[in-house]
Amino acid sequence: MKEANTEVITGPLWAARNWSADEGAGSIHDDATAAELGFRGGTVAGDVHMNQFPPVLIKVFGNEWFERGNLSLNFKNPTIDQEKVRVFAQQRNAGADAVNVWMERDDGLLVAKGTASVGDHSLSELRHRDYRACDPSELRILNRATPGLSLGEHHIHTSPTRQFQRFDTNVISDPLAWYRYDSPWGEPVAAPCTVIEFLWGVPMAVLANYVGDSVGLFGAIEVGFNNGPLLMNRDYRLVSKVLCVGQSPQTEFIWYETEAFNADNECVATMLMQSRAMKASSPEYADVF
Repeated sequence: MKEANTEVITGPLWAARNWSADEGAGSIHDDATAAELGFRGGTVAGDVHMNQFPPVLIKVFGNEWFERGNLSLNFKNPTIDQEKVRVFAQQRNAGADAVNVWMERDDGLLVAKGTASVGDHSLSELRHRDYRACDPSELRILNRATPGLSLGEHHIHTSPTRQFQRFDTNVISDPLAWYRYDSPWGEPVAAPCTVIEFLWGVPMAVLANYVGDSVGLFGAIEVGFNNGPLLMNRDYRLVSKVLCVGQSPQTEFIWYETEAFNADNECVATMLMQSRAMKASSPEYADVF
């Protein structure tokens, strides 16, 4: 992961916040629920950790990262509220459009790893995964979700209220002033967590109809910009679909993608998500766990 012959850019330590703790029982972010499933406490969501990367990626790629950039992460080890984490990125070699990136807890535990790039997103950490679905008869939680399933077309307005509140209360790790005030593109830009909330939230409400009772968590997330950035106070059209369903020994998982289009029908931003459903949390696996 860390090539000895490349310079590494290091971000500051931040105590990431579990701002989803108030979701209550049944959420992986709830201390009691997480403890029942073997975690140390309610987990910090992956989208929260992604906020910590842009200041480092601007050092690597410049402002272009918000226009044509990509951040593609696999989450390796969960963290709990206020544990300190730091991000790392390789320095960009001449002619290279992609670098390796990762996040570590302050004691060196690997939290996430992946790639960041500008331009071509096809070789990102998550884009070269094997999306061949398993036999749906093997699944108990996600057996109603199938590759190609449409999660609908939706129209959204990127209200800045929640992002501004998070900025003002200092819970966004390593925040950029552009999240609250005018940016080089005019309106404030959406932080990674805000991109994900808009591109995940509405399609997820549709996907929930295909998911059995279980506790879910993010396994991997990618955000990308094609004609970016995603700006606040704008209207976008979302198109979302399922790419793959599968399983591991502990989870069933689903990959899905959402694209956001502007008024000129240009694809502005994309989100690729792997959402996991924990088998031990589902009554469908009561005979196993």
